[in-house]
Amino acid sequence: MQKEEVLKKIEVELKIQGKSLRTVSSYVFYNTKFLEFIQKDPESITTDDIKLFLSHLISDKNYDTSTMSLAISSLKFFYEAILKKPIFTDIKNPRKYRSIPDIPTKDEIKHLIDSSESLKDKVIISLLYSSGLRVSECVNLKLNDLNIEEKTGLLKKGKGKKDRFFILSDILIPDLKSYIELIKINNSIFLFPGRNPHQPLTARAVQLIVTKTAQKSGLKKHMHCHLLRHAFATHLLESGTDIRLIQELLAHSNLQTTQFYTTVTRTQLKRVKSPLDIV
Repeated sequence: MQKEEVLKKIEVELKIQGKSLRTVSSYVFYNTKFLEFIQKDPESITTDDIKLFLSHLISDKNYDTSTMSLAISSLKFFYEAILKKPIFTDIKNPRKYRSIPDIPTKDEIKHLIDSSESLKDKVIISLLYSSGLRVSECVNLKLNDLNIEEKTGLLKKGKGKKDRFFILSDILIPDLKSYIELIKINNSIFLFPGRNPHQPLTARAVQLIVTKTAQKSGLKKHMHCHLLRHAFATHLLESGTDIRLIQELLAHSNLQTTQFYTTVTRTQLKRVKSPLDIV
């Protein structure tokens, strides 16, 4: 089987399964790099070949655990799911080290929002924080996904190809209404259109908005879109919102993923009395 045939087969199978273009691109990329490195026919690949390549990624390329896990998943998809070769039995995903993010406080979030250069920037940052949306979900929102009267939105085919509702902040709504009136001029279906009004703004453009606004605000924290999502979850947990409700709002399939936020709630930590102070 030729390399081009392998890559095409991977692409077709992933598209049939409804995987995102990003997933397709990643899986094709790592399988390409593997075949270029190992220089063998795919049918003759062994466990040792896989291990040799993974060792190369760690020692020569200095890949982190998340990237290694993606590389393993990419290769495993082709050799086990498609070729039915059970060669990954002795290959385990590297244990992930998850650092605790430096979550901005509510005051820091407010200062960030107030530092926005335009109404558009303000609405984007406010929505990311107040609704807990992923940046990819935010940029693909359409005007008809919003129900402003009900203070909700419907996210269609978010991560995992699932529809889900999200909340709209009372404070955000007046700015959101004003912003929508401005963009209606271009007849765009997207809430955040790009230069082409019929295409959405890119995730990279939104990240630049957050980064530049943070620089202007003078905040010392490294602000990025996903940190706003972390702040959304952490601040809800600190205010007493049930963790299972937060799980639904974040669209986490596993509660353990949401429970990560219990490790970053400084407010709750401060409420705990040291046994030395309990008399």
